[in-house]
Amino acid sequence: MHDVSAKDWDSLLGQQTEPTPFMSHAYLSAMEDSGSASVKSGWKLRLLTLRHSGLGIAGAESGRLAGAAALYIKPHSYGEYVFDWAWADAYQRHGLNYYPKAVAAVPFTPVPGSRLLADSPASQSALLSAMVELAQQEDWSSLHVLFLSNEEVKATEAAGWLSRHTVQFHWHNDSYSDFEHFLSAMNQEKRKKIKQEKRKVSEAGVTFKALEGAQIQSTDWDFFYKCYSQTYFEHGNAPYLSRDFFQRMQDHMAENWVLFIAEKDGQRIACSLIGLANQVAYGRYWGALERVDCLHFEACYYQPIEWCIRKGVVRFEGGAQGEHKMARALLPVKANSAHWLAHPGFADAVEKYLEKEGHGVAAYLENLEARSPLKVK
Repeated sequence: MHDVSAKDWDSLLGQQTEPTPFMSHAYLSAMEDSGSASVKSGWKLRLLTLRHSGLGIAGAESGRLAGAAALYIKPHSYGEYVFDWAWADAYQRHGLNYYPKAVAAVPFTPVPGSRLLADSPASQSALLSAMVELAQQEDWSSLHVLFLSNEEVKATEAAGWLSRHTVQFHWHNDSYSDFEHFLSAMNQEKRKKIKQEKRKVSEAGVTFKALEGAQIQSTDWDFFYKCYSQTYFEHGNAPYLSRDFFQRMQDHMAENWVLFIAEKDGQRIACSLIGLANQVAYGRYWGALERVDCLHFEACYYQPIEWCIRKGVVRFEGGAQGEHKMARALLPVKANSAHWLAHPGFADAVEKYLEKEGHGVAAYLENLEARSPLKVK
């Protein structure tokens, strides 16, 4: 990431329709510099940049950054949240190598947003062409742009790439004055359920406090990482992100984080961490050192939603998967990915598969929308 200046990269990011802090130079550099996304972990960065030439677009400064993409060359599909293991298995059964492949993504971060940074549609088209040319030169099986913006979906489809859709769950602030006002928008069954869950946590003697930005001290980040690691170890895995990564968040992106800490009997027992930028909050990580009934719901949904209402945040993105989030008023939205496969036969087969899968996703979305927990206006 240090092969391009932070100023140039972030300036280009700021021109996109759906910029997020997770595509910032500081965030991607922290992934690389901390070793969290590295060759060792299977995320080899291949930075692709496009610059204006002296014969380029009228008025554009020669040498100025026109486009950029963070490509990662991967020998596996871990940490992506768009699952293509079946594709890899099909390649193997036919005696072909699916890996290495290349993904334009934010490692371990399934947050939708701009991935193909470009200063114009022409630059975006040139960037896509360069990606395909590079893939052919390097003999990569495929290219994948994960959780890309709606605008980028149109560009990739125009370039002949295949689109794939998944479902996430986001909460939207309907100008709520407080948490009670929010609850009043829910149907009776869901409102009652949320109150019961909050009461269980309160009656267990658990209280919360929110720390914003620079208020989160090193000891707080240490506690968070202990909880975060515990969650992974309980599921039999090592954590994706290192403590050094979060140190870099404290040092360079403190203003983009809010930490909710749960306490019981004077002791810290759990926490959740959300990202923040441009009046949008992003649910990211959580962990607990003690089991309390419904603590996860309180820490990961109710506390962040209540904080978002107080701060006037317009949207809270709950992250990948989790239909249970609907009962907490996080409603289904479609998330996108784009795919290019070098092998013509497999490209045709995947296209047919995605068409069938797409019908299933559309039906699933329709079914979810019919089960909205909000009152009918």
